[in-house]
Amino acid sequence: MKQKREGVEPMKRHAMQTLFLAIAVTMTMRLLPAEAGPVIRIGILAFSEESRYSDASRGVIDQLKMEGFVEPGVKFIKENAGANKAKAGELIKQFAAAKLDLIVTQGTSATVPIAREIKDVPIVFSVVYDPVEAGIAKDWKSSGNNTTGATTKIPMSRLLDSLKAFAPVKYLSVLYSPGEKNSEAQLRDLQKIQAMHRITVIPVPITEKEELRKILPEVVRTSDAIYVTGSNLVDSQVSMIVDMATKGKVITITHLEDLVEKGVLIGVCTNSYNLGRLAGEKAARILRGAKPSSIPIETLKEFDVILNMRTARGGGFRIPPEFIKTVKRKIE
Repeated sequence: MKQKREGVEPMKRHAMQTLFLAIAVTMTMRLLPAEAGPVIRIGILAFSEESRYSDASRGVIDQLKMEGFVEPGVKFIKENAGANKAKAGELIKQFAAAKLDLIVTQGTSATVPIAREIKDVPIVFSVVYDPVEAGIAKDWKSSGNNTTGATTKIPMSRLLDSLKAFAPVKYLSVLYSPGEKNSEAQLRDLQKIQAMHRITVIPVPITEKEELRKILPEVVRTSDAIYVTGSNLVDSQVSMIVDMATKGKVITITHLEDLVEKGVLIGVCTNSYNLGRLAGEKAARILRGAKPSSIPIETLKEFDVILNMRTARGGGFRIPPEFIKTVKRKIE
């Protein structure tokens, strides 16, 4: 019996040692950082500081997070070109060298050069007016390349209907920048339907700020309304445009929500944040394995009529009761 007890004791000690060792290993493993899986790296490039770009970027990120693409498994690399084409070029080179998993662009001026330079990374664009006219995509149903996205394009007939409901406009001047694809496309869309709406569209090309200052008084004198396009140059002078037009009792109108917030009288617009959410849905599909060319390019289905009441009061504009019924949002 004594020999049995002597044999059992070493076995107990061995079992206890094994148990203590297992506990020690477990505690050590808990203290060590968990081995991380591959991080999805998404680059976001906006052309300027315009709020429509930041709102759309926020929408993209929120949608991706809602669909499970969250930190630390996803890293967002956000850059802004500050409306500088040279800086945009440098950022595009950085994005190309970084070998990202996905690129999101905001604005035609950011999307055109990046789609031209980067062919091996999926690109999802937002706040682009017409990607086919801009040469980004071959078709709305399929880009035929590594791009897809969501656009700000609205039926220009809707915009002219709202304009005519506000006042009997006959002459509409369009401030645009030659070479900026989005503003050129907006001008062409308006020219196509001007006869149908019994309105004369007057193209006003702008290439420099000083040029705009010189010709704007004549534009105001000869126009019933001024259309403010998505041109970066025109956008940067929107306060001056609105001030001079309002003093001359000339209507200002646009398809961009943030320009109405800056003073443009009437907007027939898509919601920039919701546009970003739509782009985010497409980005999520790509991250799950879909090819960009298999995902159609889309616009939002709903458009908001927005009225800047400060500008309306400042210009003493009479607001027809039938028009006010169509307004979804007033800016006070």
